[in-house]
Amino acid sequence: MSVVPELAQDFLDACKRKGILATTAESCTGGQIIALLTDIPGASKMVDCGFVTYSNDAKQTMLGVSPATLDAHGAVSAQTAREMAEGALANSKANIALAVTGIAGPDGGTEEKPVGLVFFAVAVKGQPTRVEKREFEDNGRDHIRNETVRTALVMGISALG
Repeated sequence: MSVVPELAQDFLDACKRKGILATTAESCTGGQIIALLTDIPGASKMVDCGFVTYSNDAKQTMLGVSPATLDAHGAVSAQTAREMAEGALANSKANIALAVTGIAGPDGGTEEKPVGLVFFAVAVKGQPTRVEKREFEDNGRDHIRNETVRTALVMGISALG
């Protein structure tokens, strides 16, 4: 995991270069991304807030995820990840939002949506929201969550150029 704090620093450095604030909308990581970012001294200059929306009610109330999206596609879907990221931007002063929703296990998976399935969305003001799907090997909850944090930060760095 030693590379993840370096990625967090790289992400904050990219935010600083662009002069923007970041936010997160997290489900399966339970706030690990925002915690990692705010562990870095000086992060308050680049971080606005983090939304930990573990339940569907929280996704709807805090981020404005549509009940129709949740009913049609479920919490673990590209559509929900997109609405989480866009809702985080709309409900913060940030210019970039990293959103994650997935199944970290050890249970909760199905044949259609197995443990290790994670959807990511990165929303940057003035740009189309980028959504990606990943299926991480089921090497335990910690592994899936760590890979999710790592992937979200890499996507954020990429989105900021």
